[in-house]
Amino acid sequence: MITLLLGMANISGGILLGLATLDKWDGDSNFFNKIAGFLAPFQTVIGGALGILAAMRLFGGHGILFNVASILGALLLLTHALGKVPAFGDTLKKLSDKLMPFKAIIGIALIIIGLIGMF
Repeated sequence: MITLLLGMANISGGILLGLATLDKWDGDSNFFNKIAGFLAPFQTVIGGALGILAAMRLFGGHGILFNVASILGALLLLTHALGKVPAFGDTLKKLSDKLMPFKAIIGIALIIIGLIGMF
């Protein structure tokens, strides 16, 4: 069950993070823009689900690489909320800002990981 939820969160987060690249591949149909427009209000929920579910699977001894990519995606999706964390806010915000240049790459990786996890 956790694998299915994590797969759906990976695909949703990947679409939000990799939108710039997906939009170039899409052409004129704006398919991914429509999906991202629907998912955008849930960005915090998707990021939180990615972080929590990936951490649960990571500490459970499952696929280190896939779960670390999901946690990195969660950090990027939760950038706006990380500054409000009292103890770790500045550190998490700096880490998230350093990952921003790789946002599209991590997004595409999350889509691939989510599809692999579904099948």
